[in-house]
Amino acid sequence: MDYAKKIVYQSNYWYNDGLRKAQIRDMSGAAKSLRISLQFNRENIAARNLLGLVYYGTGEVAEALVEWIISKNLRPRDNIANYFIKEVQASANELETINQAVKKYNQCLGYCRQNGEDLAIIQLKQVIISHPSFLKAHQLLALLYLHTEQYSRARQVLRAARRIDTANEITLRYMHELTARRGRGRRIEKKKKDDAVEYNLGNETIIQPKHSAVRSMASHLAVANIFIGAAIGAAIIWFLVAPAVNQSRSERMNNQMREYSEQIDSLQAQISAQTRTLDNYRAESESAEADAKKAASTSDSYENLISVMDQYNSGSYESNTLADSLLNITRDNLGDTGKAQYDDLTEAIYPRACENRMSEGRNALSAENYEDAITALAKVVRMDAGYNDGEALFRLAEAYMGSGDNENAATYFQRVVDEYGDSQYAEEAASNLETINGSSGSGDNGDGSSGGQ
Repeated sequence: MDYAKKIVYQSNYWYNDGLRKAQIRDMSGAAKSLRISLQFNRENIAARNLLGLVYYGTGEVAEALVEWIISKNLRPRDNIANYFIKEVQASANELETINQAVKKYNQCLGYCRQNGEDLAIIQLKQVIISHPSFLKAHQLLALLYLHTEQYSRARQVLRAARRIDTANEITLRYMHELTARRGRGRRIEKKKKDDAVEYNLGNETIIQPKHSAVRSMASHLAVANIFIGAAIGAAIIWFLVAPAVNQSRSERMNNQMREYSEQIDSLQAQISAQTRTLDNYRAESESAEADAKKAASTSDSYENLISVMDQYNSGSYESNTLADSLLNITRDNLGDTGKAQYDDLTEAIYPRACENRMSEGRNALSAENYEDAITALAKVVRMDAGYNDGEALFRLAEAYMGSGDNENAATYFQRVVDEYGDSQYAEEAASNLETINGSSGSGDNGDGSSGGQ
């Protein structure tokens, strides 16, 4: 077996191991095995697609999309990753819900850093309801329950987390900590009971250590203390108990009032917290649609970037085609590495594409085919607004003017005057602006002569 076959064999071995673990819901173990598989062979499409499904199954939708997009670009046809991507993108409401859940989870992390555990717990419950497979949200909620000693609730949340990922290291660690804490609590309580003994002496209850010397002497003193206790008890009843009853009743009423007051304060604090949470929900819902569109745009931008890179490297595509694909990419949606790759491609492709589109625009303008001229020249302006010392802006303005769109024509003529005042096109642009403004002014006077009165 040669070296290449050994690599493929190792990759397939770890893929099968990941598949076996995924089938028993050991998602973290499956993800680890699949990443090893891809280290041996990054073009193992089955391993990459399965890794995306594992990420998706634990609520990591963004990571899943990254793996499927890479898979799609490695094998554009006959790839189930195409189906996965379309299904995710088609569910706009689901994408919006997931995006909001992630934002709220990050907000909960901020609450935790600010000692706002109560607010974090309230919001995490909402996150889990909206995105049940979000493993990290389950784990954070369980940790908060452990921190606030709500052990039964922590156990319920950890059981739900194990159903998502049966062998996750963090989940297992929290369950071990939960078991240890509950065990320490039971031992402390049992020790207190074992180390102390209660018995009655007259009208009093005596608590003494189990092995105290006093307890050994109690039997010898019991008979004598009966008579003493009877006399003291009668005196206590007469002088102390009767007044104490009234005092105790008053104290109980005061204590109840304090408890009621504390409960009211607590409820008011909860209402205030929930009100703030609802306000946040309302504020966030206003940007939900924009966030969903941005997520889809980001995915499309990465997909187009990878596609352009492959096309450019193949050398079989024209500059115009490559440039049109680059214009569909939103640079701000890319990461630092993506921006660097995008800039390298534009530097290599745009100059030739600008030259070709500029020639097309001039020819269409000469033939008075203003629609085609606008299409070609607008692309030049998007690629390089200052092409040929402002000529692209000037010709685009002429095309708009020829088509009767004086508003856009005036906009671009003004840009020539403002940005390229020293160019050969500035004087003619200014003259055309005067013509447009003069025709607009005369039109206003004719249409709305009564408006100035």
